[in-house]
Amino acid sequence: MRQSLVLLRHGESELNAKGALVGRSDPQLTAHGREQALHAAAALASELAGVERLRLLSSPLRRARDTAEIVGAELAAHRHEIGVEIDDRLVEIDYGTYDGLRPDELPRDVWSAWRDDPGFRPPGGETLIELQSRCSELYDELRTKALAAGPRGAEVVVAVCHVSPIKAAVSWALGTGPEIAWRLNLAIASITRLSLGPGRPALLSFGETAHLTRTDPAEGRVGL
Repeated sequence: MRQSLVLLRHGESELNAKGALVGRSDPQLTAHGREQALHAAAALASELAGVERLRLLSSPLRRARDTAEIVGAELAAHRHEIGVEIDDRLVEIDYGTYDGLRPDELPRDVWSAWRDDPGFRPPGGETLIELQSRCSELYDELRTKALAAGPRGAEVVVAVCHVSPIKAAVSWALGTGPEIAWRLNLAIASITRLSLGPGRPALLSFGETAHLTRTDPAEGRVGL
């Protein structure tokens, strides 16, 4: 079996519904977001029912934790009794004083500078370079463990987190710089898959949303 990392973006939160930048703010899922999480959980649980070794990680923020708990409950119904492991490295990027604002509420020159420079720091916030560093540390750990375990110890790691750590995972797998984040649109409650080994990391799929067709008929709600 392939050693793999399955990344699930959390369901819609109250600030996502307003089109705002949602970083370290901790809004809860909307009713729609919980429905999205349920559909994602059902799809993953059905797919992973036959997997012997499985881990479930989550960002510490409530919107991710609540989504992960829904996934865990669905996995339990399909034979996997599994706890949620919180890893702080999966937390969303810190938008500083821009947290909770819509992009169109920022000065145009600030928005342009931010998108052009991975070292741009929102006041009181975090750069894309810093985000990439902390997330890559986790992904390196997972890959090292996967390679040490070998085929017989293969496991699937499901990580429930946010748009920016998932884009950082794509950058990590492809060996690109963090600036790639601004060229990727990632839907809420979408699924992205990476191979951890053997061999080099690889991107298997990005932003799957087929499981959401019943909840988002006109799917296209994307993240920054």
